[in-house]
Amino acid sequence: MKREQLTELLYQGLETEMGGVLVYETALRCAQNDNLKEEWEKYLDQTKNHVEVMHRVLSAFELDPEEMTPGRAVVRHIGQSLVKAMEMALQGGPPEAAELVACECVVEAETKDHLNWELIEIASKALKGDEAKALRDAYEEVEEEEDEHLYHTTGWCRELWIQSLGLPAVLPPPEEEKEVKTAIGAARAKQARKAML
Repeated sequence: MKREQLTELLYQGLETEMGGVLVYETALRCAQNDNLKEEWEKYLDQTKNHVEVMHRVLSAFELDPEEMTPGRAVVRHIGQSLVKAMEMALQGGPPEAAELVACECVVEAETKDHLNWELIEIASKALKGDEAKALRDAYEEVEEEEDEHLYHTTGWCRELWIQSLGLPAVLPPPEEEKEVKTAIGAARAKQARKAML
């Protein structure tokens, strides 16, 4: 494994989680649906914990959590851009539109976050000893929550968009009702939405 690229992944992982805190804090200002607010409040708390998990990982690898890499700078910029997009939506349109923008921004952030954790799991299998254990332990603590964040918010985004089109929507979305935590489960929940209308 290329050590420099593993280090880059870990720094991007920390930055993604830190940006995720800001994304959820801003998204909560946009949320109109009480169930969605409750969901995102839970995800914000979990993401704050994920920041701490990544700090432990960096410590296990003897990496400085303050170090900035080119890739980490890009991840920070993307996170700040998502926050700015939500702030623009809050200022420039109806509250329902800001809620949709927030859903889309959360899905964007969680897609990168989900990828990071998949890669961390793969890297953990290529390492040995304390470093492998640090990555494995972090992955096992975070992975199921990350799946929920991505799949549930994607469902919210789809259903709120459907509602905005004036069509019948399933709220809360099937992904939440069925407590989806896998890609297969998300696909099945999406298929089940017609029966839930």
